[in-house]
Amino acid sequence: MSDQPTYTPPKVWTWDKASGGTFASINRPVAGPTHEKELPVGRHPLQLYSLATPNGVKVTIMLEELLALGHTGAEYDAWLIKIGDGDQFGSGFVGVNPNSKIPALLDRSGPSPIRVFESGAILLYLAEKFGAFLPKDLAARTECLSWLFWQMGSAPYLGGGFGHFYAYAPMKIEYAINRFAMETKRQLDVLDRRLAETEYLAGSEYTIADMAVWPWYGALAQGRVYDAGEFLSVQEYKNVQRWTDAIAQRPAVKRGRMVNRSFGDPSEQLHERHDASDFDTKTQDRIQKAG
Repeated sequence: MSDQPTYTPPKVWTWDKASGGTFASINRPVAGPTHEKELPVGRHPLQLYSLATPNGVKVTIMLEELLALGHTGAEYDAWLIKIGDGDQFGSGFVGVNPNSKIPALLDRSGPSPIRVFESGAILLYLAEKFGAFLPKDLAARTECLSWLFWQMGSAPYLGGGFGHFYAYAPMKIEYAINRFAMETKRQLDVLDRRLAETEYLAGSEYTIADMAVWPWYGALAQGRVYDAGEFLSVQEYKNVQRWTDAIAQRPAVKRGRMVNRSFGDPSEQLHERHDASDFDTKTQDRIQKAG
């Protein structure tokens, strides 16, 4: 192992903002809003405030899949939350999600608005609201929820663990990268073994479990996360690759990946989504040409 400076923790930790690395400007050890800012509200009952990170993409995929099934009540307005600018610390956003993380959903279809935060909770809420993508059979439903909660518990090791130390930390720490690379590969192996047994995570049926896992581990299998595909030898996980490619071909998934995307290919960026026609008229490449 390469020589690393020795660190002895103090008796009482204090926050040093300068040591935060890439995200120092938006990380802090306290909660609550930093400024007053109301959230915009569109014409649909469902108001989504998000960004096309893996956690955000889960929800836009779900909403587009619901619309593809004919659930017109799933029409939604998707508003871009620029986390790099600290939009998630505005008073309006904190009112919907006190944890100041995207995505956050406000359902205004009933007598009183219902807030839903945490991506897994949003998927489950929408699945129950519309009766879709969540098996009714008890055994299959339980399998689906097990994989949904597996993702919620596992992805922090991939994102906040491996991703942080491999791609974002201000210095490369061999021990940390090795520790989280090992865990990430173990998780890929868990998925690969499951997908050797069945077409989708809950069985033969495509569910919210797949929608939750795919934006993280599917993107990793495609080499789109942290440019770490070669480093992690993702091509070895053949069953994950098969599952990833199949889901990537779904039209609703293609649309869902575009919503609230503010990076990458301009033709795949739809900063805000307020109508199905926006995919044909308001992607960034079209806006740039019109400008």
